[in-house]
Amino acid sequence: MVLEIIQFYPKTSIIILAGLVSLFITLVNYFILDKEKVRASKKKQKEIRKQIKDLKDNPVKMMELQKEQMAHAMESMKHSFKPMFITLIPILVVFWWIKGVFIETTIAENWIWYYIGSAIIFSILFRKVFKLP
Repeated sequence: MVLEIIQFYPKTSIIILAGLVSLFITLVNYFILDKEKVRASKKKQKEIRKQIKDLKDNPVKMMELQKEQMAHAMESMKHSFKPMFITLIPILVVFWWIKGVFIETTIAENWIWYYIGSAIIFSILFRKVFKLP
């Protein structure tokens, strides 16, 4: 029955599936991510970026600040790896299933574009709702 609905309304179905996958990823990030550390790291990066703009005439100091900024960027990335690893396998399974289901629909050629567009919109929305960094 679900497959029949998906094949009868493929565009709506892919948008709903993208929303559900985005919600899953956001919830994993919400519960696993150390939000305060990521926010602090991003705030520090922003401050360093402002300092770099002011130091265009001093390349030595600018390089030091860029190294510090890179360290904070790596710290943020390190925190995002754990949620990414948790969601990787379930998302791969969902994509394998989606590909098999949508291959028989009217949007078989471009379902991925509907998915990507919808997922970006839902991801932005859910990150705002859950106040994720």
